[in-house]
Amino acid sequence: MHIDYLILGEYQTNCYVLRNNNAAKDCLVIDPGLKAGELLEFLDEQKLNPIAVLLTHGHIDHIAGVADLRSRFPEIKVYIHNLDAKMLTEPNINLSAMTGSAFVTEAEDVSLKEPDRIDLAGVKLLVLHTPGHTPGGISLYSKEDGIALVGDTLFADSIGRTDFPGGSMSQLLDSVREKLFTLPEETQVYPGHGPATTIATEKAHNPFF
Repeated sequence: MHIDYLILGEYQTNCYVLRNNNAAKDCLVIDPGLKAGELLEFLDEQKLNPIAVLLTHGHIDHIAGVADLRSRFPEIKVYIHNLDAKMLTEPNINLSAMTGSAFVTEAEDVSLKEPDRIDLAGVKLLVLHTPGHTPGGISLYSKEDGIALVGDTLFADSIGRTDFPGGSMSQLLDSVREKLFTLPEETQVYPGHGPATTIATEKAHNPFF
């Protein structure tokens, strides 16, 4: 798997672009951030064809770019866990209402749940339900490539916030212990913000565990 990433918007959301290999043109977009301008420029420069957007959760800093992607690529499909799906259409729970600029977009094309398997653009990912930051937070795991895209569930030396509506510290800690820390220790962890890490590093050094 080939992974490119961009840091998008004022909340510095990590957006990942996944391809089967460096020569492939079809791709998947993970979390297009608050503003997708740089992402669209990157896709145009690389002549890439995004066929799906996979959302790790429904907060505004991860989903607002969906509108721009849908406008530029009308055939693109949007995937999100069924428990976070309403966040696409309800600004009070996607947190955009708090910013004074309510955001809504069309409903998802595909609702996800564990243990769905995604097989698109030559990329294969297993859906892990990792709630706590949001009720429908997910992580996307590739055993073959040894990677996990974990959204705002786990960060390098930290974890996601749980003080937003629908958040739960106990759920989040259980998600990390039961779903992520059980992955192979060499698994590369790609979070929604900040630098990449590994399962081994977080098990050894994350102060929340």
